[in-house]
Amino acid sequence: MKVLVTGSSGLVGSSLVPTLESAGHDAVCLVRSENNAPGSHWSPAHGKIHVEQPESINGVVHLAGENIAEGRWTAEKKQRILESRTQGTQLLSQTIAQWTPQPEVLVSASAIGYYGDRGDEMCDESSPPGSGFLADVCCEWEAATSPASESGIRVVNLRIGVVLSGKGGALAKMLLPFKLGVGGRVGGGHQYMSWIAIDDLVGVILHCLENETLRGPVNAVAPHPVTNRQFTAALGGVLHRPTIFPMPAFAARIALGEMADQLLLSSTRVRPARLEESGYTYRHSQLDDALQSCLR
Repeated sequence: MKVLVTGSSGLVGSSLVPTLESAGHDAVCLVRSENNAPGSHWSPAHGKIHVEQPESINGVVHLAGENIAEGRWTAEKKQRILESRTQGTQLLSQTIAQWTPQPEVLVSASAIGYYGDRGDEMCDESSPPGSGFLADVCCEWEAATSPASESGIRVVNLRIGVVLSGKGGALAKMLLPFKLGVGGRVGGGHQYMSWIAIDDLVGVILHCLENETLRGPVNAVAPHPVTNRQFTAALGGVLHRPTIFPMPAFAARIALGEMADQLLLSSTRVRPARLEESGYTYRHSQLDDALQSCLR
């Protein structure tokens, strides 16, 4: 396949592009760029998109969006988070819907934030959306792919969990305090974390591109979610460090504001029902194995 990729320089995209190419596909990176830039480029804020030879594109993977874990959630930051997902997704979906021929498939990122704070409840793709800022963003994000799906393109809305990678993301931010022996659970530690190793997330994206039975919401998580307490113990064990310094909930809220409640203290326990039904084989289905692989 010839696959158009947005967000190719991000944590997931930078792993996806070489994997696509090693699997025999041709990756075309759609980058943000200034006027008259060579190659394929776009400006979602200005509603502009240019793709060279669009008739040759077979699939699209859309990963671009404002980083939700950098900086406090001011009103301006929240607006950027929302617009970076909805504007870009809407523009991309409308554009590819008009191509002749159309791409066969659009794999568009979403997040398990769709389910909100659900305590111990096990959610799958049939579960209703939750409440809160992230749930609202995910609903609008997924709805923005409608122009593509309504035109007949197979659309997969990939609800991605906490991505484990030693090169960036949540795990990389945890490493220093844990290596120094001052890591610990957050709040009570009973909140569920639904995670996925970066290798598996890339594998899931390829699986969704190639498997014609998958469409609509697909939970991109490993099959065994863990509590924050269990995650903390596993990471400390892999690093051979104690984990006796918890971060109380009030301290997390002082440090991070609203972000603490929705990213660190909320509980989202998610099952990858659609992936299991479609026969996806995980490289890392257990947390200890995933952590050891990421931190080699």
